[in-house]
Amino acid sequence: MPVPHGLRIHGVRVTRRALILVVVLVIVALSYASTLRVYVQQQHDLAVANQQVADESARLASLQSQLASWNDPAYVEAQARDRLGWVMPGDTGYRVVDDNGKPVGGGAIDSQLTPAATGPATAWWDRLWGSVETADAPKPQATP
Repeated sequence: MPVPHGLRIHGVRVTRRALILVVVLVIVALSYASTLRVYVQQQHDLAVANQQVADESARLASLQSQLASWNDPAYVEAQARDRLGWVMPGDTGYRVVDDNGKPVGGGAIDSQLTPAATGPATAWWDRLWGSVETADAPKPQATP
């Protein structure tokens, strides 16, 4: 009985060489597929890193712009007035209060008042410790 030189699948004769070639091609395809997956992942990671660099560069430019603003005496004066409520000597400051008598916004302090008129001066460490005590026992807030 003669030994067949190939395998018949659906009427098509397939040799051992053809089977080995198919197996090698499948292995190569799987190898390239995993390499391609790694490449695509690295490209995605690179795009994310580039976006983060661009975001941080924009943030840095914004912070440098803010820093440059502090070199302008008019800007510093405006910030002192808005944030701290300071007024220039000779000016009269006003405080806007709400219905409960609490200041709205930064408020301004009259420049004519002396520290003795506003109450006894406290050291910064006493004010700091008062802040710590207040933080440890916050007042309950009323719900609207």
